Amino acid sequence: MASQTYSIEAPCTKELGDISRAKGNPIPFWNVNVPASLQTKECPEFLQYAFDNAKDRAILSTPDARYQRQSWQEVQDLIKTNRLDLFQRVPTDLRRYREFTTKLAKDYGSVMTFVMQERLRWRDLKPNGRPFEYLEDSEDYKILHNDWPYGVDPRIVHLVVWTKFDLPSDPVTDDLTPQTRHLINSFVDQLFVRNCGSENVIWFKNWGSLKSIHAVEHFHVMLFNPDKSFIDGITHGDVPLAEKIRNSEAT
Repeated sequence: MASQTYSIEAPCTKELGDISRAKGNPIPFWNVNVPASLQTKECPEFLQYAFDNAKDRAILSTPDARYQRQSWQEVQDLIKTNRLDLFQRVPTDLRRYREFTTKLAKDYGSVMTFVMQERLRWRDLKPNGRPFEYLEDSEDYKILHNDWPYGVDPRIVHLVVWTKFDLPSDPVTDDLTPQTRHLINSFVDQLFVRNCGSENVIWFKNWGSLKSIHAVEHFHVMLFNPDKSFIDGITHGDVPLAEKIRNSEAT
């Protein structure tokens, strides 16, 4: 699998003064992919974390036109080798993601509260039955699009399976217990592999250190070029927030 390397195109100072595109005056990372009329002298609050995050700073420094999406083979390799930390978003999507989640934290107190109230519409996390006891029409889990999918081949659909029941991990290794892995495998086989084929399905559960939402159990399923009617059916026509925001910006 080919590795992908980014270079920082601008010095990491919190204020650059002149932000013009003149030769010899590189654009700071927070102004890359931003129209000249909307560029700012100082780094926005929601991107200041990137001064201490080299990976995200490098991505934000990259013009969208130069970003290389990860292929289905690369996606499978990252998951199979447990290198989930190497997933990344398209630069403008990363910027939108950081801006949106910063606003959510202010408006709702936490991203988890927003997800519970607005995305899952669950009042509590008390399951009605055993994990995946009912494959269809269960109130104990919900399948939605990943609101901020990674920068992968556009044919790849990234879903999140949210559950009211626990999916235990080993406290020492932070990896799933064998029982949990078997449980998820069985569910994925019945619902996704049966409909999409094993070669087009892969799943993973983030390590605790990589989770952006800790209080609601969930795991990720990625599908290569699935039938849209199947996706619409299991998500009940869900549309990811990133797509809604991009569409609103275009109008």
